[in-house]
Amino acid sequence: MFKILKSWLKNSPIALLLVTLFLGISTAAWTPSSSAGLLPAGNAITDGNSLLRYSLPIDNKPVRQLQASLEDISTQLRANRRWGAVSQDLSKASRILGQPSKILADVPQERQSEAEAMIAELKSGVNALQEVAKTKDKEQVQDQRAKLLSLVGKLEESMVTEFPFEVPAKYSNLPQLKGRATVEVKTNKGDLTVVVDGYSAPVTAGNFVDLVQRGFYNGLEFTRSEESYVVQTGDPPGKDVGFIDPKTRKYRAIPLEYIVRGDKEPTYGITLEEAGRYTDLPVLPFSAYGTVALARPEDDNNGGSSQVFFFLFEPELTPAGRNLLDGRYAVFGYVTEGKDVLQQLKAGDKVESAKVIQGRENLVKANVA
Repeated sequence: MFKILKSWLKNSPIALLLVTLFLGISTAAWTPSSSAGLLPAGNAITDGNSLLRYSLPIDNKPVRQLQASLEDISTQLRANRRWGAVSQDLSKASRILGQPSKILADVPQERQSEAEAMIAELKSGVNALQEVAKTKDKEQVQDQRAKLLSLVGKLEESMVTEFPFEVPAKYSNLPQLKGRATVEVKTNKGDLTVVVDGYSAPVTAGNFVDLVQRGFYNGLEFTRSEESYVVQTGDPPGKDVGFIDPKTRKYRAIPLEYIVRGDKEPTYGITLEEAGRYTDLPVLPFSAYGTVALARPEDDNNGGSSQVFFFLFEPELTPAGRNLLDGRYAVFGYVTEGKDVLQQLKAGDKVESAKVIQGRENLVKANVA
């Protein structure tokens, strides 16, 4: 059984890539004309930090509009430096920040003072960026925009008051991440920072963070490396292909898990294709370089365990919004720093250590009878 599982974990994503390439033109019809909720219409988002911001379970339109106006600056700079449009984006951001009460309406009372300080800092930052934009210094505009968006993300996080749903009782024997965590992965080629999103995949994210806390990944090799596709790790030495829980002495199997845009809670155990939801997209899609997902055997939606892969997004091979991996494998986070390191990793390289550096308090341990 373990040999079969290892074979599927090794080979099934390649088969999917070939199918994606073969169906690349026809799958364009699967892409919605606009994203659900408050996601901006237009080109698919390919930045992991942006996807993490949009995936937060909040519903404050002014702050989402503020985020969208700042996100759009990057699009305008790529399009032959449309400085007029950049100026319009900044003017819109300034107008939104000029009505702080609408943003503060969704911030709990105990966080109001901190949120007010962030809004004041954002106002000052937008004003400064408007002056920088007049110089048409693209690099400086991008740097300052990134700092402002990081602050917007913190402001959005301050609006989250409680975990938005309950995980099905049948998965209570598995760890859960009720919030977010940041994991530092040290490799022999350099360091990666991964933000793990329990709001969108609490069981998958909880499993990963729990294994990191146990030191499971320390010293493990990267077992696969496919250029412009994936690098994968998490296969322990010996015959086992996943984590054997020392308490139960059984293979810890993790169900397929994802939230579709517009849904209130995750879908478990069934792919988007099997559910007939061909035009839907997950909140955490395979559209960013450094997407982190749980590997599993092709014939078992609920057979993932410890093996994870980093998706090397290549828009011509696996276009965002047209990727057959979406809703087939569980995405649980994104690499936010160290993407250049991913480019260097090959089979045989090692994870020297993995450590939770933020958010460990959000891990809820497994309820094992």
